[in-house]
Amino acid sequence: MAGREPFDALRRGKDDLRARMREARAAIGAHDRERRSRDVAGRLLALPEAARARRALTFLSFGTELSTAPILAGLRAGGVRVAVPVLQEGRMEAVDLPEAAHLVPSSYGAMEPAERIEVAPEQIDLVIAPGLAFDRSGGRVGYGGGFFDGFLRRVRPDCAVVGVCFAEQVVDEVPGGPDDVAVDVVVTDAEVIRPANL
Repeated sequence: MAGREPFDALRRGKDDLRARMREARAAIGAHDRERRSRDVAGRLLALPEAARARRALTFLSFGTELSTAPILAGLRAGGVRVAVPVLQEGRMEAVDLPEAAHLVPSSYGAMEPAERIEVAPEQIDLVIAPGLAFDRSGGRVGYGGGFFDGFLRRVRPDCAVVGVCFAEQVVDEVPGGPDDVAVDVVVTDAEVIRPANL
């Protein structure tokens, strides 16, 4: 069982970090969260990667996540077609999100379109990735299912992946394993981080 030790230590490290980041995010008041979410959206929409995108994958925020509503509005105002993630047969897929889409609750809490019109990963120019923690090397810790990492391995090499979070969610180093996919840019309400190693 010695071979499992590094894996178990990695899982414990990620779980501890997730718990800390959930607490930090929950401590941000609702009014502050909305204001700071708009700051994230402004920085993200000013990126050249966003200006070039014709189709973007983002997520529909819920709970204490930063609100993606201003990101969605800004992308659409720029003529970008928007897709969102859904879980389908054990893996993440992208589906179209028309403005008038009827939304229903997903199994994990977020809303999703009732009608699923699939979007192939290679059609996406920009992925806006959620995460509980990011570091300055582009490392990302998500919610623990590995679904987003699996999807990121299927997008085109020139598809830009941008992680979004509040400033409190940027840490010195996130625990990473061979299955983790780094992001190209991290955008917070305070700064844009472009990892030097990418």
